[in-house]
Amino acid sequence: MLSAIAALSMAFATTTATAPPVYAAADSFYAYQGGAPLSGMEPGTILDTRTLTYHVAGISTPITAIQLLYRTTDAQYRASANVTSILLPPGGVDPSKAIAYQSFYDSLDPEHGPSRAIAGDVSFGGLVNTSETVLLADILARGYTVIVADTEGQRANFAAGPEYGMNTLDSIRAAVNSPATGLNSETRFGLVGYSGGAIATNWAAALAPDYAPEINARIVGATQGGLLVNPARNLRYVSGSVGWSGVAPMAIIGVARSYDLDFTPYLSPYGAQVAAALRSASIANVLFQYPGLTWQQLVKPEYADPNNVAVLVDTVDQVNLGYAPTPTVPLYIAQGGGGFLEGTDGSLPGIGAGDGVMVAGDVRTLARQYCATGNPRIEYVQYDALSHVGTMGAWMTGAVSWIDDRFAGIPAGSNCWAIPEGNSLTSGL
Repeated sequence: MLSAIAALSMAFATTTATAPPVYAAADSFYAYQGGAPLSGMEPGTILDTRTLTYHVAGISTPITAIQLLYRTTDAQYRASANVTSILLPPGGVDPSKAIAYQSFYDSLDPEHGPSRAIAGDVSFGGLVNTSETVLLADILARGYTVIVADTEGQRANFAAGPEYGMNTLDSIRAAVNSPATGLNSETRFGLVGYSGGAIATNWAAALAPDYAPEINARIVGATQGGLLVNPARNLRYVSGSVGWSGVAPMAIIGVARSYDLDFTPYLSPYGAQVAAALRSASIANVLFQYPGLTWQQLVKPEYADPNNVAVLVDTVDQVNLGYAPTPTVPLYIAQGGGGFLEGTDGSLPGIGAGDGVMVAGDVRTLARQYCATGNPRIEYVQYDALSHVGTMGAWMTGAVSWIDDRFAGIPAGSNCWAIPEGNSLTSGL
């Protein structure tokens, strides 16, 4: 297996481009061109198809990518169009199995979606795509077809968890509906994602029983790490931190965009300046670039308590996983607790330790909640000495092997009884 991964990775690194890359800025593929209203179509309906080669850092590889424009649903449950990429394994498609891999491309710019990187764009999305190459190479070398959706949709609605989940589930539906992918109505699926990819993975698992029951019945399990659970608490956790404080305005912009909210009346002059600077920003534009930034600096004095921002209070519960349904599939959840390594205080009352951006106590409570509400197949592991970046490495070492076991029919483990208590997931900022 290691030799196969090495060979595939070498092919990615050394193959020269055989066709010019497709750049999204001048690419009409991303916009639905048909006359029939999307609202009259079933989620997962294919709207357009193209075949190209999978690019890494703008360089073509031997891997075939099928890209599909498909009908999906946004955070407000309106019909929309999105793009997914299906990577075909070099040894040929095994129609019995596929993995939906959710990228951590966190960005407010639609041009940074993984489909653009796969098509040859070398912008920030290309950099993320390159950093994920080792894991994708591992998955492909094991014979899985890989489904990589633009989980944030075509407006880059960063942090809008329900939209991430529906975009993911409908990308699986589209992959099954396409004769070009080799997948069919019997294909089983594993879900894999870290950080931003974990948002999509967990929300897809939570929404699947009601939103896509035919897909849920064929999901063997979901593995994720660095999970956003209760954005209201994360807002407090990263406030004033060294490395991650800039994620707060990114999330506010993304949630406002997804729910058509106007936060302008609440922003201070400096907050308006930050919002303007970040309206198309990626995670690379905020990490360690706003050290010490607080909520109070972003808003007018009368809104120093975020509970006084009515539109935020009304919306935050919609993106709180604690209020979402309990997944019915096995889950493996990894979470770091060493956020001090990335400059985030882990001693704040009511919050506790996290990985620098995600709150461990929230993730523990979510896992315990799942155990208590009918899903005993939960495995939770916490790395107290690792931060967000470090936990990703620890999670990656066993993520695909855990999925392998689920496809092999090995029962998932459970440590529900051993998960420590965490934070309340009720509303309130």
